[in-house]
Amino acid sequence: MTDETGLRERKKQRTRQALSDTAIELFLKHGFDQVSVADVAAAVEVSKPTLFRYFPAKEDLALHRIADHQGEAARVVAGRAAGQSPLGALRAHYHARLDAHDPVTGLNDHPVVRAFNDMLYGTPSLLARLVRYAERDEELLAGALVETGGGDDGRDALIAGLAAAQIITVHQRLAQENWRKLAEGRAIGDALVEAHADADRAFDLLGAGLGVSFP
Repeated sequence: MTDETGLRERKKQRTRQALSDTAIELFLKHGFDQVSVADVAAAVEVSKPTLFRYFPAKEDLALHRIADHQGEAARVVAGRAAGQSPLGALRAHYHARLDAHDPVTGLNDHPVVRAFNDMLYGTPSLLARLVRYAERDEELLAGALVETGGGDDGRDALIAGLAAAQIITVHQRLAQENWRKLAEGRAIGDALVEAHADADRAFDLLGAGLGVSFP
């Protein structure tokens, strides 16, 4: 990569980040449905066509904040320790994320994170767009699971796809449940204890159903 190419890429990244940060600030201040794409573009001083080159839809401006987690489950499976099962690695990773109060788990009581989660789970169009992100996570995780079995035939892919769909859905449901507890006024310490217990129950169920293929 040349210095000029690297400079262009850094400029693009700064513009992308500025658009997303400004959009989220406006969304949280005025409400997601009350802020238009034109409002965001004007605030960053770019044109609407330029904004759409970075973000195909208004919802993507908000969800860019969680984009770094795209493919995380697949990376955990691919990078697990020798002898560790895929589900074992995912369980351990999820518990670690809970202890870190990672916003993606829904268990974070920082005011800005709480406001963002309230917007996310309270806005139907954002939840619908989140499905698109989940589908990509499922694809990536399914690929990683196929590799754990050392095969790539149609049946391997089908079973891995079914397993990935269940795992990603469990992650989403756990996050929503954690957010709900905080939204109801639960203390984060109490909610954390329950979140760990909920995660164990969820992964136990996953293990009972998927253990034969992905122990």
